[in-house]
Amino acid sequence: MPTLLVTGGAGFIGTNFIRHLLTVRPAWRLVNLDALTYAGNAANLDDLAARMPARYRFVLGDINDTDLLARILAEEKPQGVVHFAAESHVDRSIVGPLAFVDTNITGTARLLMICREAWEHDGRPSDFRFLHVSTDEVYGSLGPTGYFTETTAYDPSSPYSASKAASDHLVRAWHRTYNFPAMITNCSNNYGPYQFPEKLIPLMILNIIEKKELPVYGDGGNVRDWLYVIDHCEALTAVLERGKAGQTYNIGGGAERRNIDVVRQLCALLDQRLGRTANGQSSRLIRFVGDRPGHDRRYAIDAAKIKAELGWAPRFQFEEAMAATVDWYLAHREWIESIRSGEYRRWIASHYGSIDSAVG
Repeated sequence: MPTLLVTGGAGFIGTNFIRHLLTVRPAWRLVNLDALTYAGNAANLDDLAARMPARYRFVLGDINDTDLLARILAEEKPQGVVHFAAESHVDRSIVGPLAFVDTNITGTARLLMICREAWEHDGRPSDFRFLHVSTDEVYGSLGPTGYFTETTAYDPSSPYSASKAASDHLVRAWHRTYNFPAMITNCSNNYGPYQFPEKLIPLMILNIIEKKELPVYGDGGNVRDWLYVIDHCEALTAVLERGKAGQTYNIGGGAERRNIDVVRQLCALLDQRLGRTANGQSSRLIRFVGDRPGHDRRYAIDAAKIKAELGWAPRFQFEEAMAATVDWYLAHREWIESIRSGEYRRWIASHYGSIDSAVG
């Protein structure tokens, strides 16, 4: 049974990836290493531990703990590593950048070091793969036209994107210096089930449900290329199995939308689902707030390489997947309440002021 080590698997994308891979690859076994910081929730995968203990193992730990990493690799001898573990929220990086340096840069370097040692100790097996999951934010901001490609120069704007850019460079250096079989993916903005409610889409969904203000940065004209998390998981599976060592693959949803248009669409969807008959009822909750420092204006991915080389393209239309996302949150109120900790409430209050109070 092939074994895969997943770091940060209790987070949003990691949770969806583990669930996806255990479903589509029934011969695989997954080991999930997660430090369970504020956005990690082991309960996301509790049912897997109960239903398939031979195929899923959870390990509580930090990628900066090199002794633990070495023990896991010696015990499990995984055929691959998928590295999600990261601090990932731009706003948090602005007020606390050192945590991003510690996890995203130092943690990635330590993970690479221990994985390379284990790979060499095992005789450099040719089927081993190290997949580093990164972001399109490393490329900076686009104007009204053009797309990010795998050769776009890095131009990060925030401590978060700078730390992810640094981690990308480390992965690339490990491949070039040690011939370590590593690959990088840079994805656009994800959405879907299990996303922590500090990010735009889940925050808006929950605030609409509870009739709270909907904070939108600046004029709401910032554009993102939205990628449904299941499409992302399918792309990662393709890269893991068929990607070439040393290569970078951009993964995009081909669904550019302005932030304000996404918020308005969520208002319309939830008004319909919740039976709020007054025209534009939830959209009245929209409040424009001061823009964040260094806010990139537009992201857009050119995913031609992964399509041509690996045959991947997104399967889900934005409107279809957004409706499914809304329905998931409506059906999982208990999950929402379980992760809305005191820390989460304090973060929202400190960052957006009084918007966490009910309106109307």
